[in-house]
Amino acid sequence: MSAYAELQVTSNYSFLRGASHPSEFVDQAAELGHTAIALTDRNTLAGVVRAHIAAKEMNVRLLVGARLVTQEGVELICYPQTREAYGRLSTLLSRGKLKAEKGACHIRLDEVIAQSEDQIFIVMPPG
Repeated sequence: MSAYAELQVTSNYSFLRGASHPSEFVDQAAELGHTAIALTDRNTLAGVVRAHIAAKEMNVRLLVGARLVTQEGVELICYPQTREAYGRLSTLLSRGKLKAEKGACHIRLDEVIAQSEDQIFIVMPPG
């Protein structure tokens, strides 16, 4: 097994950005001998359940996360570290989707910061 883990995988749950199903990424990670993979779709946790099922079957550790794209244009990869942090991330994304038209998510950086307890962030460079 390889100690390598891809930390920002975008599946078909990131509308018009990813093409493969979450389980296909997990299968490929297992085939390559990786011990872990992170699913980080754009402003959603929608593919996590399918990825989790595949990861369990393939004995690959799944790092649950999301790529947060704020109204200010800041992009962060967010990894909740506890069940409570996952709940805060899920709530943040749900509220953002309620404020936006279908298929969009309106979250602000201050809202992300307010929900940041027990989250690990990777700040993505612009453009």
